[in-house]
Amino acid sequence: MVDDYSHYKARFDSYNYQKLGNLKILTAVIKLLPEHLQTIQSHAESTYPEECCGLILGYVTEGVKTAVEVIPTANAWSSEADNFAENNTTHSTNRRYAIAPLVMLQVQKSARDRSLNIISIYHSHPNYPAVPSECDRSYAWTGYSYIIVSVQNGVAGEINSWTLDDNHQFQAETILALESGNSDYIKVSTNLN
Repeated sequence: MVDDYSHYKARFDSYNYQKLGNLKILTAVIKLLPEHLQTIQSHAESTYPEECCGLILGYVTEGVKTAVEVIPTANAWSSEADNFAENNTTHSTNRRYAIAPLVMLQVQKSARDRSLNIISIYHSHPNYPAVPSECDRSYAWTGYSYIIVSVQNGVAGEINSWTLDDNHQFQAETILALESGNSDYIKVSTNLN
């Protein structure tokens, strides 16, 4: 059975535009529900001092990514580190993350069966800002949002999202979440480049 996600689309019916003179320009946006943010933050706190990681399923409409489900995954860095080009013998799950390829494949197949896609990959930065590292940039794929949550001394804090541009550099992406009790969005992050 294919799920009908029209109730999510109704909750995410506005877009984030910026005015530039007489033009309205759609900015990079990912929309999440408060429970999605809570899932990410709780996952990050529960794995501290190691990095957490996971996938976000949803859809893209007119360039705006809308989350439907957050799927926490295990940090498979310990078993996957040899698949990365750099010398990773000195790094652990405290400073690196990987999602097992089989998990990525299973989640993608499940998403397609539900007319969804993987739209975002998230992970935490223990005792480090929610800003991508060079390793994050090197191994990132275009088309996805990369949400990073900073966890300071076991408490989740700053959360930001990033996307790759045509030069394989991270650019800021605004996270919007529905405000509790109404249909208005609040800006959760505005990144600095």
